[in-house]
Amino acid sequence: MAYLRYLGQRLVILVATIFISITVVFFVPRMVPGHPLAAVFSKLAAMGGSLNAPELIEEYTRIFGLDRSLWEQYVSFLRELARGNLGYSISSFPSHVSDLLKPAIPWTIGLLTVTTLISWILGSLIGAVVGWRGQKSRFFQALVPVALVLYSIPYYILAIILIFLFAFHWPIFPLPGPYSVGIERELSLEFVLDVLRHAILPALSIILVSLGWWFLSMRSLITSLKGEDYILQAEAKGLSDQRILWGYAFRNALLPQATGLAISLGHIVGGALLTEVIFAYPGLGSLIYSSIQGKDYPLIQGGVLLIILSVALANFLIDITYPLIDPRIRTERAGRG
Repeated sequence: MAYLRYLGQRLVILVATIFISITVVFFVPRMVPGHPLAAVFSKLAAMGGSLNAPELIEEYTRIFGLDRSLWEQYVSFLRELARGNLGYSISSFPSHVSDLLKPAIPWTIGLLTVTTLISWILGSLIGAVVGWRGQKSRFFQALVPVALVLYSIPYYILAIILIFLFAFHWPIFPLPGPYSVGIERELSLEFVLDVLRHAILPALSIILVSLGWWFLSMRSLITSLKGEDYILQAEAKGLSDQRILWGYAFRNALLPQATGLAISLGHIVGGALLTEVIFAYPGLGSLIYSSIQGKDYPLIQGGVLLIILSVALANFLIDITYPLIDPRIRTERAGRG
């Protein structure tokens, strides 16, 4: 019963977070000066259309619901969202927002999932070893300032540095882009290897910065746990350093580290979106960036909504898996039940 109450509380928090975020995402873009149809009319004018055609302006305004009050637009947006309808894109009309998001999602998920897991696992493991044995090795001590430098560099700044060094100065890796120009997009070994080669630099820009944070975080946690009573008792029993580190210290430090992973997902996503723009990666970052430039309200809402859902669900999953990570939580709940 205690766990069900805990689960219910987390579900309420999840729903409230998503609802508030959706509301903010709806109203904030509409506070930006400028008409959302200006880009569409400019494109039509460039193609030889009449910019002053009142029927055209009226029809576009009606299609996107811009002739209604802000409150009516909000209620309509929530109603359509409940049906799974994200609406039409303004800048790419008559394309549906969902049709534009679908091809971008795999690129972002592929980049973020792999880089996040790699940086979290490597940073946690290396940080644990350095935190436990750092004082005994000059090499381990030298890793700390390196991690501090990496952590202090924003994702997009490191991305620019990597492009300059390894794509222009030393052309080891290809120029920004998801794959080489002229290559056929098909499920073949040649295409997959080309995509992976183009993904190395954007992945490195995210992994290196994230790795620095996870390294420093785990090192600090392990160092603070070395003086705990259960660690001293384990040492008094004659247990090996390896068993104490991985069976006691690392396991207890994993809970706040997992919490940090969920909290930092939003920051990782934000930094990765800018990284996608810099590397001309066709993911959600590039899509949202172009939609902001064109004041494409439905596309902004759809892209940011996906990010909100991913971050909120990640936090929710971390919350409900706490008892599996930390046995102290299970004991506490059993006592309350």
